[in-house]
Amino acid sequence: MSKIQETGDRVLANVERVIVGKHHEVRLALVALLCRGHLLIEDVPGTGKTVLAKAIAKSLGCTFRRIQFTPDLLPSDVTGLSIYNQKSQEFEFRAGPIMSQVVLADEINRATPKTQSALLECMEERQATVDGVTYMMPDPFLVIATQNPIEYEGTFALPEAQLDRFMLRIRLGYPQPVEEILILDEQKRRHPVDEIAVVCSTEELRAMQAAVREVYVDPAISEYIVRLVGASRQHPDVYLGASPRGSIALYRAGQALAGLLGRDYVIPDDIKALVEPALAHRLIIKTSSSIHDVGPVQVVRELLEQTPVEAGGRAAIGGRPPELSQPARGR
Repeated sequence: MSKIQETGDRVLANVERVIVGKHHEVRLALVALLCRGHLLIEDVPGTGKTVLAKAIAKSLGCTFRRIQFTPDLLPSDVTGLSIYNQKSQEFEFRAGPIMSQVVLADEINRATPKTQSALLECMEERQATVDGVTYMMPDPFLVIATQNPIEYEGTFALPEAQLDRFMLRIRLGYPQPVEEILILDEQKRRHPVDEIAVVCSTEELRAMQAAVREVYVDPAISEYIVRLVGASRQHPDVYLGASPRGSIALYRAGQALAGLLGRDYVIPDDIKALVEPALAHRLIIKTSSSIHDVGPVQVVRELLEQTPVEAGGRAAIGGRPPELSQPARGR
C-alpha cells in the first residue's frame, strides 16, 4: 500500500500546483480514478473544473479530450460515426471524442436527453455501439463532467440513470483570499497547467487500480455501508434512495481512499468521509420536503448521525470496530 500512497501523493502534489487549496477535492478525484469510476463536478463557472481535468490527464500522461455540451450536440458528435470512403468504397468509423482516456464533459446538462443517453453505455459498459458495431473504450477511462448548479436556463436535468453512473460528486468552491492571491501570482506570466509534467505512467496507474481492489474490507464495514444505503431508502424526506450501485461505489471508494492514505484496510472514517460525495447526488428528495429547503446533503448528514458503525452500536463513531484491531488472515 505504500506504493499507492507514494504515487498518489506525487500525483496529488503535481495537480495541487494548479488547483490551490483543494486538497480534499483533488484526492476525491484520484479516488474516482483509482476505482475506475467517473466524477461529476458541480460548481459555478471559474472555480477550476476544467483545469482540474486537464491537470489530472497531464499528470498521468493520458490522452485528453473535451466535449462542449450544447443543445445542438448530437450523439454521433460524442461517440463517432461511420463515413463513406469513396476510394475504398467502404464505410470507415471515425471515433468521437469519447474515445479518450480522460474525457471532460463540460456543462453536461446543456445537451438534450438524447445526447446525454449516448454516455450511458460508454460510462457503464465502457464501450460504444455505432451502426451495430461495438467499440471498446481505452484503458484507463475517466469521464469528468461539469455542470452549473445555479443557472438552469437552457439546461436539461440529468436523468437518474446518468447521475447514478457517476461514482462521486464534488464541489470545488471559491478559494480563500490567501489562496486566491497565490493563484494570481502563479499566473503572472503563464498558466501553471502548461508546466504540468507526467509523474505517473498509465502502466503504474493500472497497477494501482488493481492493487486497490486488494485493500481489506471487514464484514462490519460492509454491513455499515449497506445500513447507510438502506437508511437512505427509508428516510421520510427521500422519494428515491441510493441504489446498490451506490453501495458498490462507497465500498470501492473506501478501498481507494484507504490505499491513498497508506493503509491496507478500510476504517469507518473512510466511509464517513465518502458518504456525501458518493450518495448525495443519488437521492431524490420529496417535493413536500424540498419546499422546506430539505436537500440531499442534509439528509446524508442525518444518516451519518443516526446510523451506528455497528448494528449494536457498540463501536464509537469514527473508531475502528473490534474486528479491525487484529490483522486479517490471508492478506
